[in-house]
Amino acid sequence: MHKDNGLVRDVFGPKAMSVLEGRVGIAHCRYPTAGSEGMDEAQPFYVNSPYGIALSHNGNLINTEALREQVFAQDRRNINTGSDSEVLLNVFAHELDTQRTLSPEAAIRAVAGVHRRVRGGYAVVSVVLGSQALVAFRDPHGIRPLVLGKREHNEGTEYVVASESAVLDILGFARVRDVQPGEALVITARGELFSEVVAEPAQQAPCIFEYVYFARPDSMIDNVSVHKARMRMGVKLGEKILRLRPDHDIDTIIPIPDTSRDAALEISNVLGVKYREGFIKNRYVGRTFIMPGQASG
Repeated sequence: MHKDNGLVRDVFGPKAMSVLEGRVGIAHCRYPTAGSEGMDEAQPFYVNSPYGIALSHNGNLINTEALREQVFAQDRRNINTGSDSEVLLNVFAHELDTQRTLSPEAAIRAVAGVHRRVRGGYAVVSVVLGSQALVAFRDPHGIRPLVLGKREHNEGTEYVVASESAVLDILGFARVRDVQPGEALVITARGELFSEVVAEPAQQAPCIFEYVYFARPDSMIDNVSVHKARMRMGVKLGEKILRLRPDHDIDTIIPIPDTSRDAALEISNVLGVKYREGFIKNRYVGRTFIMPGQASG
C-alpha cells in the first residue's frame, strides 16, 4: 500500500511503483476537501480480519453514525478515523467473516449483507488478499457510477472496474457495461468473473452532478454520453431563457472552464448570442478552488 498527498503522477513515481507487485490492485484519488489534510483518511483502507481486505470507496453514506455504533457494539470492530469509508470496509469485512468460507459466492453474499445495512451512495473496489480476488459493488440506487472493462492478451483476459469509462479508453480496455445498481462483481486471480444483483430492487437515481461536473465529457455513465448530456442541458437552459425572458439583454455566453463549455456552446446556439472565452485555467498548478478547511481559504 502506498499513499501520499499530491498529484497522482508525483505520488506514484518509479520508486513507488517498483514495490507494488502482483496481479490485482486498487487505487483512489480525491479532492482536497475536509479530512484530506493527513494520511489517516486517505484511501485505500485496510483491515486484517478476515483474510486481509483493502477497500476504496466513492460516495457518501447517510447512516454512518448508526453503522459506527453497530460495528463497535455488535460486530466487535474498532473504527480509527472519522471516514465513512472505513465504516463501510468494516461492515463488508464482518459480513464476509460470517460466511465462514472464502469463495466468490461467499463474497457476493457478503455484499448482499452490506446492501441490507448500508444507506447512501457508494461505488466500491476492494481486494480480498486471502484469495487475491477483486470485489466491486455499487449501491442499489446507482447513485455513484461504476463501469466494467476488459482486454484480451496472450495470457488471457484482464478486467478493470473504474468510476469512469475514460479510464478504459486510456488503458486500452474495451467497455463491457456499467455495473448494475445493487450488483456485486468478483474477479478472481485466474481472471474468472462472477456477478449477481444482490440488493432489493430500488429506483435508479444517478447523481446529476456526475453529468454536470464530476465526470469527463468523454465518459459514458449508464449508457449516457456525458458530453451529449451536457449539450442537452445547454439546449434546455437556452430554451428556458427564451421562454422566461424573451427580451433578454444577454451580450455574450462565457463558460467557466472546463465542464461548462459543452452547455455554454449550446446556449449560445439557441439564443443566437456570441460565445466567448473569458476565463483561463492555469495548467501548471494543482487544484486551488476547494481547500481542506476555512483556515486555508
